[in-house]
Amino acid sequence: MPGIVVVGIQWGDEGKGKMVDFISEEADFLVRHQGGNNAGHTVWIKGEKYVLHLLPMGVLRGKTCAIGSGVVVDPGVLLKEIDNLNEKGISISPENLLLSPNSHIIFPYHILIDQLREKRRGKSAIGTTSRGIGPAYRDKIGRCGIRMGDLVDENRFRPRLETQMEYINDLLVDFFKDAPIPVDEIYEPYVEYGKRLKPFLSDV
Repeated sequence: MPGIVVVGIQWGDEGKGKMVDFISEEADFLVRHQGGNNAGHTVWIKGEKYVLHLLPMGVLRGKTCAIGSGVVVDPGVLLKEIDNLNEKGISISPENLLLSPNSHIIFPYHILIDQLREKRRGKSAIGTTSRGIGPAYRDKIGRCGIRMGDLVDENRFRPRLETQMEYINDLLVDFFKDAPIPVDEIYEPYVEYGKRLKPFLSDV
């Protein structure tokens, strides 16, 4: 099966989303393989404006799409996009959207650390979108991140989150001089995210 790969090599904002939308009309299957919701892809279809941050553009063309293991997923953002499209009459379901159980999750502490690091850098700040993308990838590379497959398994999720939060709260309190985050403040809403996203998980 022939495939087309769209790669951005100019530091972002090259129009990748527009290009994917253009070629998606002829595609059978579209995969987003990396990145997070730091970028926004805007397209107009029949006079309607659509802005997607996580969902592959192909969902707007009725194509089967997948979010691969290289993507860092903010579950709240993903579900909001799914709900928004469903409300507009564009059906997003496990029939046309597949989510890798190996994709890593963005948590509120990733976003907070992103913001605190930028503040600490002062005039040397990178200029991140403060959406936790970098810190989430750092956990992925450091082999301490939590994946979608963990999120939907309540027996695994709680222990892994508690272990991770010990380190995160030490970092917040001792290094950033900030307040610790209670585990349940994250656990409870994310368990609900997991229940809604579990049907989408597939061997991508």
